[in-house]
Amino acid sequence: MEGDFAYSFILGVLAAVNPCGFVLLPTYLLYFLGLESHRESTQTASLRRALTVSAAVSGGFIAVFLVVGIITRLFTTVLSDNAKYVGLLVGVVLTVMGVAMLTGWKPTFLRPSITADRDTTVRAMFVYGIAYAVASIGCTIGLLTTVVLGSVGRHGFASGVASIVLYGLGMALFVTALTVTLASAQRGLLTFARNSMRHVDRVSSVFITLAGLYLTWYWYGAVTERAAGSITGTVDDWQSSVTSFLQDQGAWRLASVFTLIVVIALVTVRVATSSTNRDRERI
Repeated sequence: MEGDFAYSFILGVLAAVNPCGFVLLPTYLLYFLGLESHRESTQTASLRRALTVSAAVSGGFIAVFLVVGIITRLFTTVLSDNAKYVGLLVGVVLTVMGVAMLTGWKPTFLRPSITADRDTTVRAMFVYGIAYAVASIGCTIGLLTTVVLGSVGRHGFASGVASIVLYGLGMALFVTALTVTLASAQRGLLTFARNSMRHVDRVSSVFITLAGLYLTWYWYGAVTERAAGSITGTVDDWQSSVTSFLQDQGAWRLASVFTLIVVIALVTVRVATSSTNRDRERI
């Protein structure tokens, strides 16, 4: 990966931890830990669930970015010129949702039932991935339209689609690797999960409200063309520092580390499943 492709992947990793998307990351991870804390199972089963849940969330990421890519292909100038209004809308929606959650409303995609069956969980986490991606776009829509999606105009439609997929893949690989790592270290975290799940709704509500207020303030400033305040300036500096750090690591190194973690999990599940099948055949 070089040039636009490498930068697209790095921006995708950043999308998972930027100030807008990050508010949904701890909620997702606590949900997964809560799912595990209610099931007595082997390490292999935990890894299998980690791969399934994160694959569903990743599917939501990539679906959103592909849709945004298609829209941008059709309405490149319109979307680029009005990105600030889209960002403002995302901020308002997050603020309203966060306040509603503080009053007791519980959106199903944020806290799917822990007792739900596998198909229900996968559907819920796919929708969660969509919500995660939409929230993340609030902070990165400028980069997404001018850098990642701009490759459509520079190098053609195929190159643009590849950039969009790599953007989603960067976000997906990071979240999947993190989920698998948690599944591997679950024993030390399950007690924390059991004690924390009752606070997740309140903490998530506060995070989402703060993120919505920040986005509303940030993009309202862009719309009214007022100077950025100290808070938005500080967040911009933080995001620039994180982007520089990720670029220093390099897209290949990041992709290799994340992929290695996921591959080890896949091999572990595969070997354990094969061993179980052989044991059943002997019986």
